[in-house]
Amino acid sequence: MVEAAPKSGSLITARLAAEAGREVMAIPGSPLEPRAQGCNQLIREGAVLVQSPEDVIELLSSFAGTPRSTFREPLPAGWDAAPEDFADAEPADIAGLLTTAPVAVDELIRQADASPAEVQMALLELEIAGRLQRHAAGRVSLIA
Repeated sequence: MVEAAPKSGSLITARLAAEAGREVMAIPGSPLEPRAQGCNQLIREGAVLVQSPEDVIELLSSFAGTPRSTFREPLPAGWDAAPEDFADAEPADIAGLLTTAPVAVDELIRQADASPAEVQMALLELEIAGRLQRHAAGRVSLIA
């Protein structure tokens, strides 16, 4: 990460990369620069500090499959599973809750009485099978 505001999409991407087992590196910036606050925050939370191109080369040449960055995104309120537990989640049976009319994913989670990880897994499987369409504002529907 070279530059990121405190609430930028870049930070979300960096956290998702870390959750997926990818190495996350960040270049520090001035604490007075708003666009550097995100990188500085990542470093504080465990991303690998990069001060020169040699740092990147060293990190990538010695990468053994386990990232050295250690930060994790805090769980939203109400989630009782840790992010590493999501990989083991079984997909929820939500195909019956979907129609061709778009519905919010949050509403599906509530209706299915399942964890967000289970619902997301089911949605991913439907999408891979070519049966799911994603819409704006986090809504999904079956393909007609």
